[in-house]
Amino acid sequence: MASHRVVLAVLSVVALASVACRGGDGAAPQEGKGGIKVDFGVTSEPCPDTGHSDRGCIYLGSISDLTEGPFKALAVPITDAQKAFWKRVNDQGGIGGYDVDATSYVKDNKYNPQIHNQVYQEIKGKVLALTQTLGSPTTAAILPDLENTQMVSVPASWTSLWGVEEVILESGANYCVESMNSVDYAVDKLGAKSVMAVHLPGDYGDDAAAGAKIAAEKRGVPYTNAVTQTGQDNQGGAIDAVLANKPDVVILTTGPTDAAVIIGQTAARGFKGKFIGTSPTWNQGLMQSPAAPAIKALYMQSAPWKTWTTDSPGHKALREALPSVTPNDGYTSGWVWAYPLKAALEKAAENKDLTRAGVLNAVRQLKSVDYEGMLPEGAGNFAGNPNDSTFRQTLIYKPDEAGQTGLGLVEDFFTGPTAKDFKFEKPCYT
Repeated sequence: MASHRVVLAVLSVVALASVACRGGDGAAPQEGKGGIKVDFGVTSEPCPDTGHSDRGCIYLGSISDLTEGPFKALAVPITDAQKAFWKRVNDQGGIGGYDVDATSYVKDNKYNPQIHNQVYQEIKGKVLALTQTLGSPTTAAILPDLENTQMVSVPASWTSLWGVEEVILESGANYCVESMNSVDYAVDKLGAKSVMAVHLPGDYGDDAAAGAKIAAEKRGVPYTNAVTQTGQDNQGGAIDAVLANKPDVVILTTGPTDAAVIIGQTAARGFKGKFIGTSPTWNQGLMQSPAAPAIKALYMQSAPWKTWTTDSPGHKALREALPSVTPNDGYTSGWVWAYPLKAALEKAAENKDLTRAGVLNAVRQLKSVDYEGMLPEGAGNFAGNPNDSTFRQTLIYKPDEAGQTGLGLVEDFFTGPTAKDFKFEKPCYT
């Protein structure tokens, strides 16, 4: 069962006392550097290769899609950006007398829930928290254990489930909000009179489809739905469904390769409507694919934050930390996602408690997070209830070869009327 952010005080005290006794997963808390209480993944010995012999080490785990899954083109940059993010933290003095190691325990999930759980079990006793757990269905596979061990984790995904999970430190608008805003944009700015969702099954696709359906119903436009599977050869049903229904706009929630097949082949068969892709649907490699002409003509991209080239202190720090890479908004996402965990670790160190229970307690005290301008004011409230904490602003981009990541801004941060009025009390897709 999902645990709500606002917990009765007496239950919180009991839970924290219980966890303190078992150290989150059976380890008794000990005193670390500076009198800070520690249990898992925190040592008085320095991190490998940071060069700071006077500091201890906080070990963070990372589980991502690094070799053969559908999101590897985003996941590798996400992971590299987070390594660079924590190196910057160390270069700026670390946290409470400790450096952060985000490189020793990096695992590949191949976007497979069973593999995700397997590699999580391999590292869970060696890390304090997860700086990345990529994918909604994959993270769901370890969620009961994250809750049981009170291991705070950063998702590389945006399902609305995370808004009701205390151990998950999400950033930006969820897929449900993103799709609500996309439908509102399509109705208000594109004159859309019908909406279709084409999506993968599970927390990722179903959450986006739920938001599209909620918005379509609120706006009084017909809604249809088609579920598809990962794989270029598996898109025939989705293509046929789009051509049969002829919607004015398709909210597309797949991987990039699948998106190229769907957009390219529907266009080749005469489809004239628009596609608005949920954020993981895009990769700039699509601009070099055979479907590029159709994508330029028919596709728009929703996003939870601005792209690589944006003029903000956080974006500037990202570019300075990775000066030689080919721009990719996987880097942008990886960097943004790390800010809440940094804030939680800083708060936990200030509280003299870098145990798992102590980090979770610090999360409960976070009313805002400094994203260095990468997200607007009001982002990163983990102290409120799910409805108060849900961030509701997204952006709309379009393919643009002049943009370093293949996108040009169309609509800056906005909240549509559907998301503005919606009460978030449980995941949208349930």
